[in-house]
Amino acid sequence: MIENSALSARYAFALDLIRDAGDLARSYFRNRNALTIKSKGLQDVVSEADLNTELLIRERLEKHFPEDAFLGEETGQSAFAPEQGIWVVDPIDGTQPFVSGLSSWCVSIAFVQYGELQFGMVYAPERDELFAGGIGFPATLNGAPVGAHPGRSIREGIVCFGYSTRLPASEFLPPFSRFIERGGMFYRDGSGALGLCYVAAGRLLGYAEQHINSWDCLGAIAVIHAAGLKTNDFLANEGLTKGNWLVAGNQEVYAELADILQR
Repeated sequence: MIENSALSARYAFALDLIRDAGDLARSYFRNRNALTIKSKGLQDVVSEADLNTELLIRERLEKHFPEDAFLGEETGQSAFAPEQGIWVVDPIDGTQPFVSGLSSWCVSIAFVQYGELQFGMVYAPERDELFAGGIGFPATLNGAPVGAHPGRSIREGIVCFGYSTRLPASEFLPPFSRFIERGGMFYRDGSGALGLCYVAAGRLLGYAEQHINSWDCLGAIAVIHAAGLKTNDFLANEGLTKGNWLVAGNQEVYAELADILQR
């Protein structure tokens, strides 16, 4: 088990690193007309901004914490043994908004050890918002504490309802219809990580998605947990490498959304 001092050192290092990575990504964003953009699939694109931002993060982590493993959306996973800690990174979550000139994109970094999410952070450079939190680290936005939405039903606020083209519409529409029929109001702006952080910060009531990858959500899930909110066990059933379903909210909202999603 990593000692608290070693974990704190990683946390402090990651806070500085995510800002540097965000600055690099923002430099590409400000000159995005010069980017070479490639398709990875339906509604899924990538550019050199994604790759180079991830390389910056990966290279610095490998230099300062060579004993740790790495999993990134663009460069994949390094050799990983059960006793290692592993960094999980999305260099730009919300690449479609990024290349479209929208501000709803972010950098996400999380640290997992022995199957437990230790801490995470999400930085949205164009909105100047850095969310962070974890085990022993409070949920914060730009260093200030955040709190959850007071609503106890999906009728009492807005829920981020995620969707991925990895699932056919025939699987997405039934739970989404149940959500609407029960009086829910949905929000989505192209970044699962930001949607989750808005739940932690009390802007949104909850979050639901049938499948999401670990790099898209673990940084934000750490903030969710630090804010005292609930999610399903995302890392269960090989969630780290295969992704998983995800629901987040307070006890009542979580139960309602889980029932909608899993019926």
